[in-house]
Amino acid sequence: MRDNFSSEVTALAGADPRIVLLMADIGNHLFDRFKELYPERFFNCGIAESNMISVAAGLAMSGLRPVVYTFSAFDVGRPFEQIRVDLAFQNLPVVIIGLGGGLTYSPLGPTHYICEDLSITRSLPNMTVICPADAVETRAAIRVSLQHNGPVYIRIGKKNEPVIHECVPNFVIGKGITVKDGTEICILGTGTIMPDVIIAAKQLSEAGFNPRVVSFHTIKPLDTELLEEIFSDYSLVVTVEEHSLIGGLGAAVAEWISDQSSPSKCHLLRIGTPDEFLYHAIHQKTARDVYGLSPEKIAKTVSAHYRQIIEKMH
Repeated sequence: MRDNFSSEVTALAGADPRIVLLMADIGNHLFDRFKELYPERFFNCGIAESNMISVAAGLAMSGLRPVVYTFSAFDVGRPFEQIRVDLAFQNLPVVIIGLGGGLTYSPLGPTHYICEDLSITRSLPNMTVICPADAVETRAAIRVSLQHNGPVYIRIGKKNEPVIHECVPNFVIGKGITVKDGTEICILGTGTIMPDVIIAAKQLSEAGFNPRVVSFHTIKPLDTELLEEIFSDYSLVVTVEEHSLIGGLGAAVAEWISDQSSPSKCHLLRIGTPDEFLYHAIHQKTARDVYGLSPEKIAKTVSAHYRQIIEKMH
């Protein structure tokens, strides 16, 4: 996904001279082509993420369209004050690219993995939060974000993530994309966990269920039109995210439900990381399994929950 981000922003910069790229001393070779074509629009701000955000704010106020890039743990965790005051408060059009959010960098320990970035950014007024599922959605998310008049946080994966779309979908901020149709159960997934969600859905189908699967790529604003539809038509809605259950996709959907005037008969099941730190430096795949985010455990949790619903109905 990071290679697709780099090539997409380089292509877009050719058509829009306002686009400038800022990075915090990582991925130097990733941007060789951008630096070759547009050296005057590339800024290595060093390991000084807070300053980088403030520089981006100044560039945006000068009429440019800055794109900021570094690890999610560093471009959200460190400069929160600058994101809040310099970007969100002033509603400036800066795109923040967060590399490797979730458990991607769990092998590097607590300094590099982050399961709170969506919650942190979602809480800020004016902020749009996007979590693409694959390289196709990453390219689309960058394109639409650079047309958006306000700050945007995009969490992307590292590399070699499976592509879930056979063709380029109609990607609109705040509008989910149905990947697979189904009945009774609707699974909303977000980010790079989507390929595992699709495998889990296949396992559920083999077990006799027929779940619908939606790539819910935008955490804020929510696709409330879609939520109204699925909470009317399905018995069980499941959210799956590589993020804390506090403040992420599942929490956002739960908040939306609680604000509705009419109670829904549909059940909500949230699958994500618990309210705890991961104290072991382990591979992302292992970490997902620990937290019940492997395809097998997702399918097992969903099928068990749905059977309980059916038993109560009878």
